[in-house]
Amino acid sequence: MSTCYLLDDYFEPEIGPREVLGKLLPAADESGLRIDYLARESGCWEADRFVDGVPSGEPVRLAEMVAASIVAEPDISTASGRRPPTAESGWLCNGRRSSLDEPVQAMRVPNYRPPEEFGRREHSIFLDVQLWSKRSERVNGHNEIHTRWSCAFLAAVWQLLRLGMLRDDGAAVVVPQPWHADDEPPTRWREIPPVLQLNPDAAPFAAYQTLSMLPKRYVGIEHSVRLILDHLDLDSDVVEQIIARGSCDEVPVTVSRMVSERLSHLLLDGG
Repeated sequence: MSTCYLLDDYFEPEIGPREVLGKLLPAADESGLRIDYLARESGCWEADRFVDGVPSGEPVRLAEMVAASIVAEPDISTASGRRPPTAESGWLCNGRRSSLDEPVQAMRVPNYRPPEEFGRREHSIFLDVQLWSKRSERVNGHNEIHTRWSCAFLAAVWQLLRLGMLRDDGAAVVVPQPWHADDEPPTRWREIPPVLQLNPDAAPFAAYQTLSMLPKRYVGIEHSVRLILDHLDLDSDVVEQIIARGSCDEVPVTVSRMVSERLSHLLLDGG
């Protein structure tokens, strides 16, 4: 078993790594909390490759890679509706949206139909998740459209990383880089690898199962993560490889084909 602490440098990049690590690591030592790996949330957006501690080459655009594998639920009844598909809208749901998303004929007021969860038992728990948004930014005197990834989507990418599900040309997209206690943290987050290995004797970063410990206010995010993971067309070769590896371990591990079944959570009181 290995432990990992995920830092938010995507939504809150203003506080630099020197200040954050200068407080986090001593506090962990004082409390007896062992952190094997330290990860950056922006590394779930795009991950730089590091060679000898220095970024090298083009980053791997993880968020785009995962977004390209989304398979939304087919909904023939609203195929001609007013809302574009997931790849265009950046929204993913677990059922059929309400009649408000369907086109309205002139001079006719249709009856309202509520949203409906696919596979429901008797009543629906309908979930509609925003995966990303688009915004215009001024760059070198020109307006450019940039994608802003949602917390839920980056959290889904994070789980895929932790579970060893993402590959680039057959290799793991993120390789933890060693970090020593006496290393001086850089001033910019981008100068830090996506994943740092603090404990040289740590168990592997990729795991068969994850246990996320986080405040209860994140329960909506984690519900969304499971929805996203259930709508991904993952590499079948990677799935088979991990299942086979688990069965061949000294203590055999049964690995589910559904990646969302490999997640568990411990929700904590407080902020």
